[in-house]
Amino acid sequence: MERTTNDQQAEAILTALRRVVLGQADATRDCLLALMAGGHVLLEGVPGTAKTLLVRTLARAVDVSYARIQFTPDLMPGDVTGVSVLSGGDQFRFRPGPIFHDLILADEINRAPAKTQAALLEAMQERTVTVDGTSHPLSKTFTVFATQNPIEFEGTYPLPEAELDRFMLKVRLDYPEASVEQDILGRYLSGFEADEPETYGITSVTDGDGVAGLRARARRVRIEPAITAYITSIVRETRGAASLTMGASPRAGIALLKTSRALAMLEGRDYVVPDDVKALAPAVLRHRVAVAPELELEGVSPDEALKSLLDQTDVPTS
Repeated sequence: MERTTNDQQAEAILTALRRVVLGQADATRDCLLALMAGGHVLLEGVPGTAKTLLVRTLARAVDVSYARIQFTPDLMPGDVTGVSVLSGGDQFRFRPGPIFHDLILADEINRAPAKTQAALLEAMQERTVTVDGTSHPLSKTFTVFATQNPIEFEGTYPLPEAELDRFMLKVRLDYPEASVEQDILGRYLSGFEADEPETYGITSVTDGDGVAGLRARARRVRIEPAITAYITSIVRETRGAASLTMGASPRAGIALLKTSRALAMLEGRDYVVPDDVKALAPAVLRHRVAVAPELELEGVSPDEALKSLLDQTDVPTS
């Protein structure tokens, strides 16, 4: 089929991301898919694996406003959402917090206490912020990219299930291969600096309106009843699997449907195939399930448990 302008824009954004963030093919794709599907992303990886760089590059490629919020134990909800301040006379005026941007990097989100983490819940679900009884709308492009370190737990506050479920995808960034790591060093020798976006060598592909167009195009991708039944089967299997003690919510099925449509569009198709669903199921489900304690002690990860579940789920053939 002939590619549309939206398809070409999505591919150009992905190319820009991979030109800057080397060796993270799945992570760059999945972050773009979440943006196209209108969802939020939890990025997990050890320090130095380009989590911040990925989000900064994405904001530059789509030419939208970007803010980084460093989550710390003493961060207050008002530091995120904004506060009402006394202006002239006896009037209070709302002063917006950093959350009033298009792309938000919530860095080390699990270092803030539950009260501050909860400040994101309404924003992520409703795209509004309520302060002193007044609701303030966020931008239509508003997307949260939160990061957490998988190996350092001292001084952290684990995200509650209700907040984890608000993230459309959990994207993992691993150490790059040796050849890629050498290429990264070569780029720095050529003048690249992660804290200087002008050295990235990319120009904006689209803007906030273009992102809205990508989302509208993704919603028009056809998905047959057999595919939606496949999605439902996968999600429901997580609730009865012996290897899992907690299954995924119906919101997981919605996320899998939306991201599968976005992936089909990115690959130039106007219809979803089972492989789209299977490719995205781990990123959609890994933060929504809990491995049985006895298997967790044996080192079984959520991804391994999910792979076994996916292998046992009947795939539609037509």
